[in-house]
Amino acid sequence: MSRQQASEEYSRALRLGTREYKDAVNRGKDPYPRVLEDFFDPAKAEGTQYLGQVEIPMELIAGTKTQGRVNAFSKGFYPLLDSNTEFAQKWITLCAAHLEEGIRDPIECVEYLGRFYVVEGNKRVSVLHFYDAPQVPGVVTRLLPPKSEDPAVKTYYEFLDFYKLTGIYGVYFTNPGGYTKLFTALGKAETEPWSDVERQAFKAGFTYFKEAYHTISSAQLPAEDGDALLAFLNIYSFADLKTKTQTELIAALRTIWQDVQIASRPDPVSVSTQPGGQEKEGLLGRILSKPNRLKVAFVNERDPETSAWCRAHELGRLHLEQVFGGTVTTKAYNEARPGIDAEAKIGKAVEEGADVVFTTTPPLVGASLRAAVHYPNVRILNCSVDMPYTRIRTYYCRIYEAKFITGAIAGAMSREDRVGYVGSYPIFGVPAGINAFALGLRMTNPGGRVVLRWSCLPGNPMEEFQKMGIHTVSNRDVPTPERLTHEFGTYLREEDGSLTSLGSPCWNWGRFYENVVRSILVGTWNKQKDSSDPRALNYWWGMDSGVVDVLLGDNLPPGVRRLAEILRQGLIDGRLDPFAGLIRAQDGRIINDGQRTLSPDEILHMDWLCDNVEGEIPGFDQFLDMARNMVRLQGVYRESIPAEKVTT
Repeated sequence: MSRQQASEEYSRALRLGTREYKDAVNRGKDPYPRVLEDFFDPAKAEGTQYLGQVEIPMELIAGTKTQGRVNAFSKGFYPLLDSNTEFAQKWITLCAAHLEEGIRDPIECVEYLGRFYVVEGNKRVSVLHFYDAPQVPGVVTRLLPPKSEDPAVKTYYEFLDFYKLTGIYGVYFTNPGGYTKLFTALGKAETEPWSDVERQAFKAGFTYFKEAYHTISSAQLPAEDGDALLAFLNIYSFADLKTKTQTELIAALRTIWQDVQIASRPDPVSVSTQPGGQEKEGLLGRILSKPNRLKVAFVNERDPETSAWCRAHELGRLHLEQVFGGTVTTKAYNEARPGIDAEAKIGKAVEEGADVVFTTTPPLVGASLRAAVHYPNVRILNCSVDMPYTRIRTYYCRIYEAKFITGAIAGAMSREDRVGYVGSYPIFGVPAGINAFALGLRMTNPGGRVVLRWSCLPGNPMEEFQKMGIHTVSNRDVPTPERLTHEFGTYLREEDGSLTSLGSPCWNWGRFYENVVRSILVGTWNKQKDSSDPRALNYWWGMDSGVVDVLLGDNLPPGVRRLAEILRQGLIDGRLDPFAGLIRAQDGRIINDGQRTLSPDEILHMDWLCDNVEGEIPGFDQFLDMARNMVRLQGVYRESIPAEKVTT
């Protein structure tokens, strides 16, 4: 290529740089590449790693290490200096050489938090960028940031583990836990290095995905590419990328765009703690949104005849028919197996006319999401908590309120200071129940201590309690408000081995379903979700809405029964807060100094235990196999659970 032709190419590049520069200035943005030393002192790095020569994705070159000649380039490394400058002549020479034989010498740069800053080779970057080269060879030294609780820093250190296995740059997440989710979605273990075939297959699919994602919006995208990919993989598989055209992929992303928009938020879920008002809307609202009749489907993972949990939701279904008569018809679809036929059963319910579908266990959330994409006009709700999916709503109960009451009963009735407690799974809301029970125990027995054991671990907690001489135990809760039996709730083991029931939390799902269905019938369903808030909506109702209650033992002494009733009414009226007052964790931290109220988010996401609890929240590798799926879905440490290897 002649030098004259290269000069013409420089003129084109200069026009692009001038335009980019002016656009940045007009928007009040810095028009030049970032300078690393302007915001981070390399001398303060935690350490360095020499990576050798790396193929650097062009999109990840963020700027230069030092000021140097940074003013010679626009933000995107287009040239800014006149054609008669020495800089321009060197650019033109390099351009001609590139078109004749290609640029072969690697640049030199440093990498910090996943972005690259040029030390030597700015003009090579500029020429290659002008010709849309996807990557540039570079000799890289990595600067490690000082470790901290900053989400960006924690996420970066997770990236380093990802890079060791994959050797892939450019897959980034806003918040910690993203790489574990990605490994799980891909069915790859976090301990096995990727082969060249796996690496190239993923890079090709990810690049194809990014092309579609970046096509959707000309403005700043709402989330990192990795965050958007995870939102996609919540519903589709990675293999779907190979089967969809770009047009189909863009359409799929538009369908889940709200999920993409909240994917990078640290708080993607909005928690509703009580039913919204049931006031009627105006005439237009009633015409547009108020149905005359509803068909409601219940999709259960098991059968009410064999599962007490499903039996509780079946009572809720029957309650709807009793309350609404012929206005609401219901049907149950049982034995819906996640990953096998659950989605088909939801589809059958819709085909048979269901306007509303309740899926009654957390493992059904995946089928619920996919069904919501296929049936956007059907209201689908899943019984789970803290699920960041905007196309469905999720629901659960603040069972910790009733646990507080049974803890107080245990403290009043126990003959010793130590009380046994059997935890189910360490999932969202369960630590709150343990802590509320412990605080209730302390209220009636200041020296009382909770001995915590887990049913999801090997061993028999009841045998352990007997060996310890513990006679008062809190076991699994009553699933229905029908009756209290000795196998449920908190009970006292007498010396002769007989059991005396003291009390138990219980669910009244009928009240929940009644509130939700009534909101649809009167046209206030849409008002329950703030139109200015894009987050997913989670109903987390308590005793004040009637969906949670406490069943008291028949043989409770009158004074203890009276105390329980007072506490119950205080919780219903909102005058009593189990987590008010001074609260210390096991490690001595002051969780509440007594001068504030814990937020619903703080309560739901508790991952600590009160200082009068003996025991711990177990690690994932300790669980029985049957417990692992639930903990992956709803566990308080789910963001750090190692990915599960899918064998083929």
